Amino acid sequence: MDIQHYMKQLGEQARAASRLMAKADTNTKNQALRNIAVLIRQHEKALLAANRQDLDAAKASGMEAAMLDRLTLSEKSVATMAEGLEQIASLPDPIGEMSNFKYRPSGIQIGQMRVPLGVIGIIYEARPNVTVDAAGLCIKSGNACILRGGSEAIHCNQALAKLVHQGLQQAGLPQAAVLVVETTDRAAVGELITMKQYVDVIVPRGGKGLIERISNDARIPVIKHLDGNCHVYVDDDADLVKALRILENAKTQRLGTCNTAESLLVARSIAKIALPKLVEMLISKGVEIRGCEETRAIVPQAKAATEEDYYTEYLDAIISCKVVSGVDEAIEHINKYSSQHTEAIVTENYTKARQFLREVDSSSVMVNASTRFADGFEYGFGAEIGISTDKLHARGPVGLDGLTSLKYIVLGDGHVRA
Repeated sequence: MDIQHYMKQLGEQARAASRLMAKADTNTKNQALRNIAVLIRQHEKALLAANRQDLDAAKASGMEAAMLDRLTLSEKSVATMAEGLEQIASLPDPIGEMSNFKYRPSGIQIGQMRVPLGVIGIIYEARPNVTVDAAGLCIKSGNACILRGGSEAIHCNQALAKLVHQGLQQAGLPQAAVLVVETTDRAAVGELITMKQYVDVIVPRGGKGLIERISNDARIPVIKHLDGNCHVYVDDDADLVKALRILENAKTQRLGTCNTAESLLVARSIAKIALPKLVEMLISKGVEIRGCEETRAIVPQAKAATEEDYYTEYLDAIISCKVVSGVDEAIEHINKYSSQHTEAIVTENYTKARQFLREVDSSSVMVNASTRFADGFEYGFGAEIGISTDKLHARGPVGLDGLTSLKYIVLGDGHVRA
């Protein structure tokens, strides 16, 4: 296969489809989403069979447990994909929304209109649900997309692509609005991230190595995050029952996700009471503790934490732990070591909670809630195309609004400039 020629063809098809998608009305886009949801439910067994084919190959190749977890589909996750599409269909359509109108002294009226970005290239590893989430969000936001999933999910992604194309066709929308790259040749990624005449934005989802490569080599704007080094800080005014429940969920519900807690901070004044209970719970769940000297003095089971541990996204049953003087040191620690993804404070002190929200420099900051809520579906976006820890255009879970831009519109009645 001539990869350059193949990718150029996909780019041309996607650009043409993006013009049609930008004109599509809300009812038509919603119908396509509902069609795809119905088809996913109808073909659940076929999707799970395709996923098993991918899983068998991945296990044979020695894929690590965290990646296998991301690759795995279940009846529940198939239903969640369909539900996500239906939730996207139920959301307000951002396209064409006009806002911020004001009159100028000249008599003209100036405002802004929300419009699609155009063609979005999405590069991802494992997680076949990304195929559906990305397709759904791009359809609703009036964009076209080129999806390049990992070779480890090729069978499931191709099965999902057929259902997406069928749902689009049934609604009278172009199948090229969602194109799945069919080759596993990595050269396709190099072409996709440099086709600036066809692609407007790149969204990478996967490991740090993949995202670093895309960020360094792309000639197109990138929406991305590198790490998910998320923190839970247990304040000296915390309710310890809440703290246990929140930490258990944040760290142990799923180990391989970017919103899983990787670091635990505990206020010094309650450390001798709180740490043994928190650590006992974590160890009972099979989590290894790596702590500072104060942590190890209180809980001897903890191994010594290095400086690197505090920077690390483990994606494994390991957590770093540090005793801090209070909220000020907790914020200082987080802003130094975190990846600016998601941080949580457990406290009953309103003033400290507000300080934490204001001063922690991350894309999602939470009070008395698990970091696992940092997710487009949980935020009511229907799904997410990714998490952005950048500060321009989009930040945090990227849903419909993050896939749009604003243009200025001017209303006049024969006005001319003096």
